Amino acid sequence: MSNRTNRTITVTTWSLEQTSPGDLRPSPAPEGDELRIVRAEVPSPEFSRFLYASVGGDIQWHDRLSLTHDEWRKVLERPGVETWVAYWRGTPAGYVELDPQDDGTVEIMYFGLIPAFRGRRIGGHLLSYGTARAWDLAERWPGRESTRRVWVHTCSKDGEHAMANYERRGFRLFDTKSEEEPELATPGPWPGA
Repeated sequence: MSNRTNRTITVTTWSLEQTSPGDLRPSPAPEGDELRIVRAEVPSPEFSRFLYASVGGDIQWHDRLSLTHDEWRKVLERPGVETWVAYWRGTPAGYVELDPQDDGTVEIMYFGLIPAFRGRRIGGHLLSYGTARAWDLAERWPGRESTRRVWVHTCSKDGEHAMANYERRGFRLFDTKSEEEPELATPGPWPGA
């Protein structure tokens, strides 16, 4: 059963960057001690797929859904790839996946919150924390070149506050593209949801 309709939608993708750790304008953590951000140090395709589908299901993330277990494992086991998970009172609330390249660039490959945790002032802090970890990634990976650039992309399918959050954290726009893509018939974290 296909998860696509015959319709297409126009998707605009914005690429943003920081070129110095001083560009980061952090957002404070929400008040209280309910939020913890922890690195998932053991690569787990099952957990990564859970985060990806749970965060991106309602906004039509689909590029990784067809990956096999072995393909997920290979992505996660690449040296320097890190997943930082936000927990709200012990429950996964969102995540940041960092993907370093060989030229001192780190891409924030995925970032977002599970829908139930949006609007709680978690996103700005999680993005701040993840961006700071992109800047200091080489400290955790001996032999890796120091980070010289952190970049991310967001698109018109992402949450309504995504672009503003990136800009408030100090990211600057460097590229914009629009293209047609198939519309998903049943967005959600589970097929048929």
